[in-house]
Amino acid sequence: MRAMLSAAALAVTVLAAPASAGAVDDGVMAALSARLFPLLDAAGRDPAVLERIARAPGMESVLRARQERRAACGTDLACRAQALLWSDREADAVRRAVAQAQGLPAADDGPAAQVDREIAGINMIVGTYALGATPTTAIDGPGTVSPQDHRARLQAADWIAETPRAGSAQRLDPSIDYALALLDMSDRTDAIGHEPLTGGANAAALARAKALDWRRYRYSAMIVTGVGPEIEGEKLSPFGKYHLRLAARRFAQGDIAFILVTGGRAHPRATPFTEADEMRKALIERYGVPAEAILIEPYARHTTTNLRNAGRLLARIGAPPEAETVIVCNPLQSAYIESARFTERNAAELGYQPGKVVRRVSPNELVFRPYRTSERVDPRDPLDP
Repeated sequence: MRAMLSAAALAVTVLAAPASAGAVDDGVMAALSARLFPLLDAAGRDPAVLERIARAPGMESVLRARQERRAACGTDLACRAQALLWSDREADAVRRAVAQAQGLPAADDGPAAQVDREIAGINMIVGTYALGATPTTAIDGPGTVSPQDHRARLQAADWIAETPRAGSAQRLDPSIDYALALLDMSDRTDAIGHEPLTGGANAAALARAKALDWRRYRYSAMIVTGVGPEIEGEKLSPFGKYHLRLAARRFAQGDIAFILVTGGRAHPRATPFTEADEMRKALIERYGVPAEAILIEPYARHTTTNLRNAGRLLARIGAPPEAETVIVCNPLQSAYIESARFTERNAAELGYQPGKVVRRVSPNELVFRPYRTSERVDPRDPLDP
């Protein structure tokens, strides 16, 4: 009987029940979806676009095969998670469907490249948080949990992925909400912890930047890199405290517009403290630096993204694109930033260089010109997209 259905009828049955059928909004999941999967999230919020993707040539058979593969697993949670991984052939079908759908936000390198990143991001999250793949670094991933807790996370994510959420692309495929649920179950919603970045702790600095005469300053900002603590309950590491002393002393010279502290909720794993927040507090409370002179970048988890994200934030507040900055940190990290090894790491992990070291001033100080890098989202690093 099923073989006799027309292609049009098959397309209609590909999508799950309409979002209006008992769907509820979930503020955390919606924010995380918009942040990590902007293209698929936009499709989920537009039923007409979602329908065009589902009806695109090749998509009907792909979506149906994925549904059947998952159903064949029965109650085997690991099997059901494995079934949600996207193969290269399936990802190619999504890429072609999105290219034809129109009406979707595109990154600077186009919608096909962005959907590739988002599909790869889903695979990475499912692989790491459900199937036990080793994370890129030890501070990432779900951490050490008991088999019972791991099963509970998989079961809850499995149920959530099939419980309607308003504005979700889960009607196309449950892998999207399954990946988001896995992050939520592991308390890894870092990517939305400080949104909007131009508000909150940065509001005073942003207001000052709008009226600032940048020509008065030799440097647009001092970038103070993070060195996360490794002891549970420790807010700032010993090196982090040293960085702050250096920063306060250098800022007192008066030729730098802003101190930009950068560091996420990274060390030790599952710490409740965001390093940039703690650095800002210490600068204000210990050194008397005005709040309007401090910018926080609270997402970076590695030195690569310390510098990339700092450049992005300076662009957002209107710093002149040709302006130089100063990186202040300990001599070991400073030498690393200047090294060929760091250049190679940027190329491998980011795909480009976040800026250029112009000159060295001292063992602790580098003059650095940030590049205006793309703000494209890469959910393969869901804690610092």
